[in-house]
Amino acid sequence: MSIGTIKTRQQFIPMNDTDRATVRNLVIFTITVVAIGWIGWGLDRLMGNQASESLGMLLWIITPLVATLLLRTFAGDGWKDFGLRPRLKGNVVWYTIALLVFPTVTTLVLFIGGIFGLITFPNLSLNNLQPLLWAFALGLLPMFFKNILEELPWRGYLTPKIYSLGLNDFAGHLMVGLIWAVWHLPYYLFFLDRVVIQSYTSLDLPAFILMAIVAMISWAIVFGEIRLLTNSVWPVVLMHMVEDAFLNPLLLDGYIQITPGMDWLISPGVGILSIFCFMAIGIGLYQWRKRQQ
Repeated sequence: MSIGTIKTRQQFIPMNDTDRATVRNLVIFTITVVAIGWIGWGLDRLMGNQASESLGMLLWIITPLVATLLLRTFAGDGWKDFGLRPRLKGNVVWYTIALLVFPTVTTLVLFIGGIFGLITFPNLSLNNLQPLLWAFALGLLPMFFKNILEELPWRGYLTPKIYSLGLNDFAGHLMVGLIWAVWHLPYYLFFLDRVVIQSYTSLDLPAFILMAIVAMISWAIVFGEIRLLTNSVWPVVLMHMVEDAFLNPLLLDGYIQITPGMDWLISPGVGILSIFCFMAIGIGLYQWRKRQQ
C-alpha cells in the first residue's frame, strides 16, 4: 500500500493477509534491531575489543538497513512505499523546513537559555565563528552518508509500514520513536566513549539516556510527519544530517556551556524545552497534513 494512500479501519474489521504479513515483518524487524547492539557488544567482549569503533558497532549501525532490504526483497514488503524518489516537485517547502528545523529550534533554545543565564558561550565569538562554520560544513557529507544508513530503515521502512496498518498517527510515531530509541541503548551504554558523553551533558548516564529516549520520540513525530508529507525519505536524511553536523560540534567543542544539572531543561539536544518545541512542530505538521488530506 502506498504511503500516500489514506487508510481507515474500524476496530471490528479483521486484519487481512497483507496486514498480518506486515505485522509479522515488523516484529522480525523490531526484534532484530533491538537485539543486534547487544549481540555486537557480546562479540566485542569475546574478541577483547573495547574500542568505540568496533565490529559490534559496525553490526549495530548496518543491521537495520540489511534487515530492511531483506524484508522488502524476500518477505513480501515490496518497494512501493520505500520513498526513494526525491519528489522535489511540490515539496520544496518541506525540504526547506527539514533543513531549518534543528538550527531554528537550537537557536531558540540557546537564546532563551542565554537570557535566563542557564547557557553561556565561552568559546563563541566572531573571531572563532569560522572554525564552527567549517566544522559544520565539513561534517555535512559524512553525516549525509551516515544518515542514509540510519534513515532508510527508520523512515524508509518502519514509519510507512506502521502507518499502513491504520493506527492512530501519534501512536505510530510513538512506536517508531520507542523502537528507534531502544536501538540506541547499546550505543550509549557500550559504543559511545564516556568522555564524549561527559562533554555532551552533565547528567549522569541513566538520566541522560531517559532524556534522550523522550527527545527521540519527539523527533520521531517531526521526522515521521515530514516523511508522510513528502512521501520521500530524503528530506529526513537531510534533516538528520543537519542535526548531527550542527549540534555535535556546538556541544562537543565547548562553544556553549550549560549550567551543570540544567541539561534536562535547557539542553538543545535532550532538554525539555527542545522536546516541547519538536512536539509543537510535529503537531503543527500533522494538522497541516490532515487538512490537505
